[in-house]
Amino acid sequence: MKTKITNSGAIPADILRRYGQYLRLEKAFSANTLDAYMRDLQKLVDYYEREQVDFREVTLQQLDQFAASLLDTGVSHKTIARVLAGVRSFYHFLLMEKEIKQDPTELLASPSRGLYLPQVLSIDEIDRIERAIDQSKDEGVRDHAIIETLYSCGLRVSELCNLKFSDLFLEDGYIHVRGKGNKDRLIPISESAIEELRRWFVVRQRVNIKAGEEDYVFVSILRGRHLSRITVFHNIKQYAQAAGIEKEISPHTFRHSFATHLLERGANLRGVQAMLGHESISTTEIYLHLDRQHLKEEILSCHPRNLK
Repeated sequence: MKTKITNSGAIPADILRRYGQYLRLEKAFSANTLDAYMRDLQKLVDYYEREQVDFREVTLQQLDQFAASLLDTGVSHKTIARVLAGVRSFYHFLLMEKEIKQDPTELLASPSRGLYLPQVLSIDEIDRIERAIDQSKDEGVRDHAIIETLYSCGLRVSELCNLKFSDLFLEDGYIHVRGKGNKDRLIPISESAIEELRRWFVVRQRVNIKAGEEDYVFVSILRGRHLSRITVFHNIKQYAQAAGIEKEISPHTFRHSFATHLLERGANLRGVQAMLGHESISTTEIYLHLDRQHLKEEILSCHPRNLK
């Protein structure tokens, strides 16, 4: 087998090894087909690692989020369909091996059967999450600035974690981001986010920053090193839970919300594409579909013929 799964803490190595044997021996896959299946499975493993998902407890909604995350990075619908076929194969194997009691992929839709609409927060829900943050604590001031920056600029969590002071042009109202494929972009930043960043900078001056970490904007209060994606994810999940938000959210949810809210209010699609750093306009267009879905729900709930 050419490809080995890396970062496989999310799924035990023994299960991955047995799955590879199943594909090779029972399914009689060629070396190239086996390599392709394991390469696609790596995408799922990476998602589980990043989002701290238990592979035995994963929900259909989380798998839909996984598919949406692939779409957001510019993966084609055809490729997503192939990846999801591999995901179904893997969970079919887990069910046969009695590693799980129920297959979460039974109702998992393929791109040909519908779009993957990412989870989006309302403005009120974002405000509720921010109100759940205790800003009397240094971590709270930092995390409030993190959420405002994520939502204000539509950043990927990796872009936020790697944000440096040399990337900030706050007097001009912009930040510089180096995204996927080392592509640079300038993104406008809101006054509210600038205000929260400056509040954090006052707190940050008291932090003992490790050598080599001085230029990073967001650092650990205790360790003095720039934050990891897992830390940001964990903190946001806690604040959402404290705010009573039942949606399955992650740092990426603020990026989805940023794009959707802009388009709902008439922003230019090409402009949103540039701010998100999408290579293809078709990737950005998913937020138009999301907006139309929201409009459909509003019409159905408010039209006199639908009221009882």
